[in-house]
Amino acid sequence: MSEPRQIAPATGKLGVLLPGLGAVSSTLIAGVETAKQTGEPPIGSITQMAKIRLGSRGDGVNPYIKDFVPLAQLDDLVFGGWDPISANALEAARTCGVLDERDLAPISGALEGVVAMNAVFDQAWVKRLDGFRVKTGETKMDLAEQLMADIERLRTENGCDRLVMVWCGSTEAYREPVEVHQSIETFERGLRESHAEISPSQIYAYAALQSRVPYANGAPNLTCDLPCMMELADRNGVPIGGKDFKTGQTLMKTILAPGFKSRMLGLNGWYSTNILGNRDGEVLDEPENFRSKEVSKLGVLETIFQPEEYPQLYGDISHVVRINYYPPRGDNKEGWDNIDIFGWMGYPMQIKVDFLCRDSILAAPLVLDLALFFDLAARAGAKGVQEWLSFYFKSPQTVDPALPPEHDIFIQQTKLKNTLREWMGEPAVTHSEAG
Repeated sequence: MSEPRQIAPATGKLGVLLPGLGAVSSTLIAGVETAKQTGEPPIGSITQMAKIRLGSRGDGVNPYIKDFVPLAQLDDLVFGGWDPISANALEAARTCGVLDERDLAPISGALEGVVAMNAVFDQAWVKRLDGFRVKTGETKMDLAEQLMADIERLRTENGCDRLVMVWCGSTEAYREPVEVHQSIETFERGLRESHAEISPSQIYAYAALQSRVPYANGAPNLTCDLPCMMELADRNGVPIGGKDFKTGQTLMKTILAPGFKSRMLGLNGWYSTNILGNRDGEVLDEPENFRSKEVSKLGVLETIFQPEEYPQLYGDISHVVRINYYPPRGDNKEGWDNIDIFGWMGYPMQIKVDFLCRDSILAAPLVLDLALFFDLAARAGAKGVQEWLSFYFKSPQTVDPALPPEHDIFIQQTKLKNTLREWMGEPAVTHSEAG
């Protein structure tokens, strides 16, 4: 048994900062307020609902994670956010239409009290949206400084002891890193010169890290996985991680693909298509923004199947991903998969999955967990990339950028729980004991 890590207690209030006060953020806030008022279980939240085994299976010691590690309590959470369109969380919730009015009415006061701050917004990165609640400044550094002032104001006005930031905004246009992203020095010069390749999400990440606020990236944007951000997180001792919440179709892939591989079943092709509405669907209807999402989604299967190790089974996979904007569907996304597998003597088989999911209902508990776990990491003195939280992301960031991420959700879950065990001085569980 290892020595437990020194973790500062979760005293006082935790401010949860949400760039993008839209469907996911408003659903999160509504769910937390409902849980606080009624005791309704926050289904889908690992931090609130899951247990963790300690010791051998025969010992029967299985506390809730929230009772095992010193997480912030729901009653101690304070929400704040920025949005270029919605005025507050109640307006966002009603506009997005994720939750019924019967669920919003009892908590309408709390939702209306989460007033959106003016956002850093640039239509060049999300062409299908037109923001009007937008910050202005002579340079992008001015905008970053305004965000830092917002962060400090929320901290002091709400008496928050600690803060975390989870990006819940739109998917930005696809870009590759350039010279401006290679160091803190080049990035800060780029901010002062309003470099075209610095996106709004990168400005938020910079403001968070400079304010020593942990940052989790919930979209496929090029943000905290940049050399400059990794350097800044290390310098300031701040946890970071991402990217892109793993909710619907990719969640299914990371559950099913490990199963096929575990039985050494071959794969010829995996065709995935999605239809969705709401702001997310509208943004992804732009090819450059879809490309960001496509890259995030396409990276999953190759890492799980290891075609270089198993060329006969997975060496020639046809993997296709499509996303179609369909306004009538709203936030109730449909993910349809056709999977062509083969088995003994090469005989083909098919599997078809039609996941009629509610995107924000799946994403909201992820945001809650990430906020609580990133706060825990900060209090435990962890800094830089939190690879143990890969469980929550489509395209997990790795400590060593040269290494591919682990996408198998069962390995990710084991890594998450073993990290918590080790931090608390408990031995890792390997499931190797007899019986």
